[in-house]
Amino acid sequence: MSATEARTIAVLGLGYVGCVSAACLARLGHRVVGVDRDRHKVQSVLDARAPFFEPGLEPVIQEGVAAGRLSATDSLAEAIGDADIALICVGTPSEANGNLGLGQLRRVAEEIGQLVIGRAKPLIVVVRSTVFPGTCEEVVIPAVRRTAGVEVVSNPEFLREGSAVKDFLEPSLLVVGGDDPGAVRRVADLYAALDVEPCLVSLRTAEMIKYACNCFHALKISFANEVGTLCDRLDIPANEVMETLCRDVKLNISPAYLKPGFSFGGSCLPKDLRALTYRASRLDLKLPMLESVLPANDQHLRRAMDAAMQLPASRIGIFGLAFKENTDDLRESPVVSLIEFLIGKGRDLRIYDPHIQLDEIYGANLQFILKAIPHIGRLLTRRFEEVLDWCDHLVVAQRPSAAIADQIADRGVPVLDVTSFGSALTRPATALQ
Repeated sequence: MSATEARTIAVLGLGYVGCVSAACLARLGHRVVGVDRDRHKVQSVLDARAPFFEPGLEPVIQEGVAAGRLSATDSLAEAIGDADIALICVGTPSEANGNLGLGQLRRVAEEIGQLVIGRAKPLIVVVRSTVFPGTCEEVVIPAVRRTAGVEVVSNPEFLREGSAVKDFLEPSLLVVGGDDPGAVRRVADLYAALDVEPCLVSLRTAEMIKYACNCFHALKISFANEVGTLCDRLDIPANEVMETLCRDVKLNISPAYLKPGFSFGGSCLPKDLRALTYRASRLDLKLPMLESVLPANDQHLRRAMDAAMQLPASRIGIFGLAFKENTDDLRESPVVSLIEFLIGKGRDLRIYDPHIQLDEIYGANLQFILKAIPHIGRLLTRRFEEVLDWCDHLVVAQRPSAAIADQIADRGVPVLDVTSFGSALTRPATALQ
């Protein structure tokens, strides 16, 4: 089969996601059968009508039905009998405790599992519903893999109600994840006619990306609303502030800072957050999202401290002292807080920073480090090799240059890298490269 060849697809669930997906996949040339227990939804599609209001959906349904590429049924067995792909689009509503309700997903997966017993034709089961990472592995795969030839893939949707058809046909992001590269590629090929480069990832990564995107959207809305609230109280045009902020596509609206790593520090971010939230409180304004940023940063630092305390080594080397790489600014450096903590817990340390020598710093920088760690002179080395020769374990608290990474790899010293991902897990030195 060629990458653009039409597939036979069963879409399980004809709600907002399922119905839009079914109609739009039919527009792309695939043969699609929608499945739902709700007879009203099924009959609406058969009558070439949208079962709910969504701009632009009904004409796409009409086109698919008229072309013979789109139909619907309330029989799952009928829908997947000849299907190449089964697209699960059932609801995963919130339970009272905030957890996801997986009842519909479990039921559909179990039904598929029964129907594929003895099946000769391969089937790719695609989870399009929003599910927590691990759900495909723990819930769907055990239920549906009752015979050979069944693969499970995650293909999260990024459709907004009110613009779902446009979002499908003009996607900004296409994510397909799974353990079988062939199955992942075949699912990605369903969208070959669209102007988007698919992101082919692991199963859990695909599930997590959906949550990361939605939480980021919620974060941006709350941020804009809190800034707008403060602007309003200060008689500042909020739209002008935010529109100007968005003009910066190098730092503000960009991938900048969106890299999991160590806690932030320095002379600007902590100071300005404190000042803004303090002044807001003087105006009797609660800005809970902005007020939570510094506590969240402190908690991230605590995770790094806990990880360092779990190291079996008695002699710990520290690479980095400034608040980030390529600077000698020590003010509010999270590395200094980490070092203070480890010294207080009795750990033996040696420290190296390529841009910091004690006899070359002065002013606020010098005062800050001497107040925080009075005996820093005994710990700070001039050569990185001194740290590598001495330590049993190295904590990388600053992103190293390629040359430094090579040195670490050559020595083979165990590394705890707190700059690269949130959990600050220990990993081999070679992973720094």
